[in-house]
Amino acid sequence: MKVQQYQQGQPCWLELATHDWAAGKAFYQALFGWVADDMPMPEGHYTMLQIDGDDIGAMYPMPDNMKSLPTHWTVYFAVDDVSVSAELVKKGGGQVIAGPHAVGDAGFMALCTDPEGSRFALWQGQDHIGIKRAQEPNTLCWVELACRNSDAAKTFYGEVLGYHTKLADMADFEYTEWYVGEQAIGGMMEMTEEWGDAPSHWMNYFAVEDCDASVAKANSLGATVCVPATDIPNVGRFSVLNDPQGGFFSIISLLDPAA
Repeated sequence: MKVQQYQQGQPCWLELATHDWAAGKAFYQALFGWVADDMPMPEGHYTMLQIDGDDIGAMYPMPDNMKSLPTHWTVYFAVDDVSVSAELVKKGGGQVIAGPHAVGDAGFMALCTDPEGSRFALWQGQDHIGIKRAQEPNTLCWVELACRNSDAAKTFYGEVLGYHTKLADMADFEYTEWYVGEQAIGGMMEMTEEWGDAPSHWMNYFAVEDCDASVAKANSLGATVCVPATDIPNVGRFSVLNDPQGGFFSIISLLDPAA
């Protein structure tokens, strides 16, 4: 369906920063059927990823000052006032890495980390609200925070983005859902020793029609399967993948795509 606006706290945009722009673009176009609209910029191209002309995310080649970082996706959260929200990030023990600043007439952004170092961005849209499609295949459908201290994260994101939380009905572990009003927009799990030294991070989930078929296709395109296709009772079937440049993301075939 078409998206017309975003409320404070809703995930509203995704960006892939990649070490190999051409190969990354080819991978995601082949996997998700996205069309690429390349816009020249000093470091190469800023590419809008689209479905039927509607923006659903973007990608760009990493500039020299970012090349120490791995290829990665960044999720943007909608805010009513980016300057106010950026101050709340700092007040809550996070950091503002870049911004707040204007992005032409599109809107205002700030790149941030939470107190555990998970990267995310804030977006106050003007001419560009963000992702234009939802509740359909090959679009963002969920975001998930993996962290070491879930109580601290609840406090931080509650203050910065206005979230309230509910515990989900999971048999094997505690899973917290983030809510904007009555809408669950994402989740959170606390990292255990099994995660090793993996850093805290946000994970994005793309909806797909057939998880197993998409895993097989991603594998054939050079992706690494981190978590094979696995059922989540009463939710759907998901998998965690690394693209050929090492950017991680998840896919899920939902039992109720409109949920």
